[in-house]
Amino acid sequence: MAHFVIIGAGECGARAAFALREKGFAGEITLVGAEPLHPYERPPLSKAGSADAADPKFIATLEKYTESGIRLLTGLEARDFDTTSRTVTLSDGTTLSYDKLLLATGASARSLPGASENSPHIRSLRTHHDAAALRDAMKPGRHIAIIGGGFIGLELAATARLLGAGVTVVEGLERVLKRGVPEEIAHLLTERHRAEGVDVRCGVSIAALTEEGGKAVIRLSTGEIIEADLALVGIGARPNVEIAERAGLTIENGIAVDTYLQTSAPDVFAAGDCCSFPLPIYDGLRVRLESWRNAQEQGTLAAANMLGLDEAVSAVPWFWSDQYDMTLQIAGLADGAVLHLRRDLGPGAFILFHLDAAGRLIAASGIGPGNTIARDIRLAEMLIAARAHPDPAALTASDVKLKSLLAA
Repeated sequence: MAHFVIIGAGECGARAAFALREKGFAGEITLVGAEPLHPYERPPLSKAGSADAADPKFIATLEKYTESGIRLLTGLEARDFDTTSRTVTLSDGTTLSYDKLLLATGASARSLPGASENSPHIRSLRTHHDAAALRDAMKPGRHIAIIGGGFIGLELAATARLLGAGVTVVEGLERVLKRGVPEEIAHLLTERHRAEGVDVRCGVSIAALTEEGGKAVIRLSTGEIIEADLALVGIGARPNVEIAERAGLTIENGIAVDTYLQTSAPDVFAAGDCCSFPLPIYDGLRVRLESWRNAQEQGTLAAANMLGLDEAVSAVPWFWSDQYDMTLQIAGLADGAVLHLRRDLGPGAFILFHLDAAGRLIAASGIGPGNTIARDIRLAEMLIAARAHPDPAALTASDVKLKSLLAA
């Protein structure tokens, strides 16, 4: 009987395991996770909606894994795998033989060079354990310093303010959300954070981050010192590729795979945050995406291709962020855009459409309260997938429905 092994029990790995069963695979499935908890959703870790949640939002119950015939091994790391003998060695010395192997190892938080390590007052956010420690510090009268003005940092800033903690955000670049978010939207979010009482500082570098006297102490390049009950380092993530490197796989901003998520080794696949892949819709541009939906979609796609169904990557990149009552959604990749058009959708809600030199819609970025932008971003995503060249005037006209452009 064939044995498929999945390394990484996060969103991607868990979805792949269930998708294998849904697609009719009757062999053995072993899902290996380093965390002691069974697979859970990670987006809620930084979002205010689950600020008081003691337990993570599990992807499925333990009974569901048993019923589906999925052997779930938690609290164990996969140390090595050998592509010749087709074996995986675990941290407890166990050896697993595989017929097909999926690497869904995810990503880890980047550390700040020179920062004190193993301090309870200096944290990052990747796991439920990290989130629980952060929530303990997010109380009235406490002060949280967030290093990095990216999505995780700003979401945590919003969560901390809603829970009553004081917040300072320090961003080394000239503005927050520099990567992938238009300046117009970043400015709106910055002003909203400031209105909520967040001290947002951009264009400031950090000389040192230490723990002193039960506090996190941040020394800025300007000479100023910021003290906080807890400092969160949110300066991005790095793909977990170490096990793939040791096995001799090709690494290129993550574990390099083709459009079928196949690595450079036979019968070894990779998916989710840990891999880079070519996007046909952007002429084969190789990208690595850190997003919940990409992890879901690639888990299912990897399962299909482990079964030999030869399904290529076709999805349009999509990302969302919730901050206060505002939702930001981005579809596509705006790199290479030369024309940026705005469509207003109501008070505080708008979408920016990004077109390339040929007039093709390659991305759309929207922000607004609640779900005000969701429908139009979804339609924009469909236009991007269709490689549409919509009339610019129609994109900006609020009375012209995007659905009609899709039909055209």
